[in-house]
Amino acid sequence: MTWKNHSVLMQFVFLAYPNSPELRMLCFLGVSLSYALIISGNILIVVSIQKEARLHTPMYYFLGSLSGIELCYTGVVVPHILANTLKSEKTITLLTCATQMVFFIGLGSADCFLLAFMAYDRYVAICRPLQYPLIMTIRFCVRLVVASVVIGLFLSLQLVVFIFCLPFCRARGIEHFFCDVPPVMHLVCATSHIHELSVLLAATLAIAVPFIFIATTYALIVAAVLKLHTAAGRQRAFNTCSSHLTVVLLQYGCCAFMYLRPNSKYNPKQDQFISLVYTLGTPFLNPLIYTLRNSEMKGAIGKILTRHHLSPKLIG
Repeated sequence: MTWKNHSVLMQFVFLAYPNSPELRMLCFLGVSLSYALIISGNILIVVSIQKEARLHTPMYYFLGSLSGIELCYTGVVVPHILANTLKSEKTITLLTCATQMVFFIGLGSADCFLLAFMAYDRYVAICRPLQYPLIMTIRFCVRLVVASVVIGLFLSLQLVVFIFCLPFCRARGIEHFFCDVPPVMHLVCATSHIHELSVLLAATLAIAVPFIFIATTYALIVAAVLKLHTAAGRQRAFNTCSSHLTVVLLQYGCCAFMYLRPNSKYNPKQDQFISLVYTLGTPFLNPLIYTLRNSEMKGAIGKILTRHHLSPKLIG
């Protein structure tokens, strides 16, 4: 049964939510708290960068853009998870499921591409400091951010159209909290390796290629830093990259585990846990990582909190 033969109003049912009312309420409160922290943390970063003139640099422009994308990325699925936790019938139409996947995968891919562009920014700053102001202009940075979103959504749209043109089995139960590639692909009846390879190819373009670019960039950065004559200079250079590298390992580790593997390795329970990590954990940790390891960001956020009569001790 392909896209042409079934109605866009055909419904899938999510099976990962707990049945117990007590567990459902506990899950609702936990996800609500995590989402509130994600929103407040990322908005604080965006506002602090916008308000603090000394943070109007390419590095912080990329960081603000990353926070903006993650706000949209979590907004695609977390409100849906919260609503389903309280609903008795956890269903979604085929068209809504496809739309959710386009934006979730697209914005997640944009995250990956933007992290690669942030690595390039650090490479230019450390390896070609004299040319940095000429290369990393605001116009160029805006184009890189727009390109990351456009490329991510383009790859996602192609992947989702391909998946939803495949024949689905009669079983409509999705062993997940939302529409994602592995659980939806598990409902496909076609067993051809071409379908699996097509999904792996899309995942490789969105995950493996940017990661290889980041790894190459950091290899060049390390080589350049080791040539510095002073320990203080080396320490300063590594400090500017450590936060970004931590976020890269967290983001790409989860994405690679979920998408760069054959369909036969699909494990519903394991995937549900990993999906919560990169849907709630990573967007929550990213602001903490960039703030706690960056004195300029801590100072800027402290000013914002003080200005609004909040204790700056909240950020450590």
